Amino acid sequence: MKKYTLAFLSVLTLLFASCKTSQETKSSGNLYGTTWELEYISGPRIAFEGLYPNKKPQITFDQKEKQVYGNNGCNGYRAPYTLNENLLTFGEPGPATMMFCEGGGEEQFLQQMKKITSYEIDKDGKLNLIQGDVPMMRFKKIAKQ
Repeated sequence: MKKYTLAFLSVLTLLFASCKTSQETKSSGNLYGTTWELEYISGPRIAFEGLYPNKKPQITFDQKEKQVYGNNGCNGYRAPYTLNENLLTFGEPGPATMMFCEGGGEEQFLQQMKKITSYEIDKDGKLNLIQGDVPMMRFKKIAKQ
């Protein structure tokens, strides 16, 4: 009888472990293979359209290289990231293009990225980058890769 109980518990443990791994992959897997476009940023007293009059910032997660890249509303950027379940942090952005742009949203975007501590994808499929408990930036999907 002990053998059957031990075998049952072993199978049950493996089942729970595989479900947890599947959920973690599923939640972070939604980040990848998509280009996200900013539709909200917290903090600035300037209207969103005033910050980004010509182009809205975009972000794409490169799972293999552990970097994000995109456009910050004016110039291109690239930065390392660390992801552990839903905990997310960004490293210092690397070299970027150096165009002059209107609005001032570029600096606001890069400063907010440094403050991010986690993420969630809400029921509407929007990517929320969060600082503590407060969503600081919200992105919508614009392209599948």
